[in-house]
Parts: sequence; C-alpha cells; structure tokens
Amino acid sequence: MITIKQTGDFRNTERFFNNAKKLEIRRILERYGLKGVNALAMATPKDTGVTAASWSYKIEVGRNNYFIGWYNSHEENGVKPAMLIQYGHGTRGGTYVQGIDYINPSMAPILGEISDAIWMEVSKL
Repeated sequence: MITIKQTGDFRNTERFFNNAKKLEIRRILERYGLKGVNALAMATPKDTGVTAASWSYKIEVGRNNYFIGWYNSHEENGVKPAMLIQYGHGTRGGTYVQGIDYINPSMAPILGEISDAIWMEVSKL
C-alpha cells in the first residue's frame, strides 16, 4: 500500500502571485520611454531639427508581456529621414550618402538601465 500525506498550504505561492500583480513595469517603461525620446532627439543629426523633434515612444501591454518601441514620425515624400540618416541612402545624382549609426549608441545605455530597473522590480518578489 502507498500512502501520501501532505501538510501545509499554498499561502506562500498565493502571496508570490499577488505580489507579482503589483509589479510596476509599465511605470518603469514610461520613465525610460521619455528618457529614450530625449536621447534620440539629442543624438539625431540636425539640419532643420524636425527629425530630432519627431521622436516618440509607445508601450504595449499584453497578457504576459510588455513592449516598448521608439518611433520617428517625420516623413518627406513618403520617406523617413531618420532611417536615411541611420542606414544611408542613394541620391538622385547616383552617389551614396553613408549612414551614421546614431540610434544604437544613444539607446544602448537606456536599454541597459531598463533592464536593471526591471530586474530590481522583479527582485522585490
């Protein structure tokens, strides 16, 4: 005969999940979303300043995840100058303008800070 005996309850597990519901991930992303916009605006090469002033961010919350994205809304003739600056482009005269990697270096510290802040938040559990 096999006998299984169990004692205790699920209070610790329930407490863990109730605390997990209280995590403030969105608040963290809001803070760093704005910080990313400012970093991108400062790093964007400026001719008229319109591209630099056109950065924004958006946070999406799913069932089991969070997403933050940075966007530049400036367009000229259906083309995004922010991407032309970043990746380079051909000209009407047949020459090529080399891109300037300004997005990655400006965002790397921000992404590291987001990672650290979220780690600190989930470590509270």
